[in-house]
Amino acid sequence: MLYEGAGRKMSLLLKHSDRLDLVPEMAKWMYQSCKPVLEPDMIIAPVPLYKWRLVRRRFNQASVLAQKIAKLDSSKATVDLLCRVRSTKSQKGMNRESRFINLENSIAMKDPKTKSLQARSVLLVDDVMTTGATLSACAEACRQAGATKVNMIVFARVARSE
Repeated sequence: MLYEGAGRKMSLLLKHSDRLDLVPEMAKWMYQSCKPVLEPDMIIAPVPLYKWRLVRRRFNQASVLAQKIAKLDSSKATVDLLCRVRSTKSQKGMNRESRFINLENSIAMKDPKTKSLQARSVLLVDDVMTTGATLSACAEACRQAGATKVNMIVFARVARSE
């Protein structure tokens, strides 16, 4: 969906109003969209939140979406695959370049010794994509850990203004 109208409203209700009742439908739409890239034994993982942001929000919206998508696929989400190793500024209002700089070296494998990604494919899950900086940082961490392919699914995408 585009991050406007109903897509924006649903994303914001989930993220800031604890509307977990929206997750089943959101995840169903996402699952239908990502079915062509799903593979057997694919790791389904959410974009992580920094620990203090997680405490404030009480849940990671990407994690609940990833878990529901995995359930629809009869698989299991790996909710602790990645972690934020440092706090970053809110991306709201930042331009594309600033967002990428803000996220440099901020996401890593939760367990640096993990070999679980060697020759595996990963599906990263997030609620909203603006510039792709966060997903790019997550994908880079997965590739550095040996992932052969990294796909991404988001509920809503901010339209680029050219």
